Amino acid sequence: MKRSTERILTTHTGSLPRPQEVVDLLLAQEEGAADPGELDSAVSRAIEDVVEKQAAAGVDVINDGEQGRPDYTSHVKHRLTGYDGPSSPPLGTGEEGFPELSEILSQFASPLQNRPACSGPVDWKDWPAAQVDIERAKSVLGRADLEEAFMTSPSPGQISRYLRNLYYESEEEYIFALADVMRREYEAIVDAGLLLQLDCPDLALSRHTVFRDLSLEDFRKEIEMHVEALNHAVRNIAPERMRMHICWGSTLGPHHEDVPIKDIIDIVLKGKPCAVSFPGANPRHGHEWKVWREVDLPEGKSIIPGVIDSTSNFVEHPELVAERIVNYAEAVGRENVIAGVDCGFGTFAGRVQVDRRIVWMKMASLAEGAALASEQLW
Repeated sequence: MKRSTERILTTHTGSLPRPQEVVDLLLAQEEGAADPGELDSAVSRAIEDVVEKQAAAGVDVINDGEQGRPDYTSHVKHRLTGYDGPSSPPLGTGEEGFPELSEILSQFASPLQNRPACSGPVDWKDWPAAQVDIERAKSVLGRADLEEAFMTSPSPGQISRYLRNLYYESEEEYIFALADVMRREYEAIVDAGLLLQLDCPDLALSRHTVFRDLSLEDFRKEIEMHVEALNHAVRNIAPERMRMHICWGSTLGPHHEDVPIKDIIDIVLKGKPCAVSFPGANPRHGHEWKVWREVDLPEGKSIIPGVIDSTSNFVEHPELVAERIVNYAEAVGRENVIAGVDCGFGTFAGRVQVDRRIVWMKMASLAEGAALASEQLW
């Protein structure tokens, strides 16, 4: 993975706005009613478009925008065996205790509701679908102005949060089984010449959802196991070919129960990937850059703090973006910082929180802010 050796590089978290044509076809696919050829053509056009838009905005490390996936996790239910159990949404999708807010946010609800539980052994049943996905992502490579390209894939712990276990005797057995199966996809992404981004919201988000009844100490034990499973899955991949993303959810809720990053970052940094992406711009976590003054960043590790908010239609001023970047750079060293985005802008097909045009204005501000920060830091 490239480092910010001459200037602050920029990237984002993964998902980007999909054209309505692709959204409609992905939702139809969920119902088994999409024409595969029509969907493939629409996704290919959408990838070309988001690649051009990322380049025009000045983003250095880009991807396919997850255009061919309905969201960042649940597509695995079609590709792996074992997911024939009853459907239930993942915990933490509403705003319990805030009925007015729940009503307001209902307009942003994802139409993707089929989350089947694991009712049998997990294994690959449609590896060709994963190969098609990787080939699409690989098409991003080859641009003269491209620093690097990445592809996202859900971590074993994140899959277990989305698609619950009804088959394995323990959650640990389920997660390690997923690790053994998903290893094939992780290695194939890297073999294709792409950076692997492991999406690990489970390491933060599950504190106030799945594990809200546990003590902090017991929660830390749970996510330590998740990191061990992750490392098991990527044991054959060099750290510099990977990065990981943690978050507290991309919702517009109060986030008042989010676990502070200081309470989990030591465990997160045990993950093998050489870089960690995390939200750092939203109002609940914008102050946490100070935590990094006290963190002993392992040798070779980099951080990718979010310096623009992925849930707000405000376009951050480049000077604010630069200020945020400089704060992190002064805490951990400029070469150890890549400027990023809090979370995805198109997390779920059919859910739009930020106007598509504003997304690209925000990305351009990210690049402009990184340029201003570079002037201060070099």
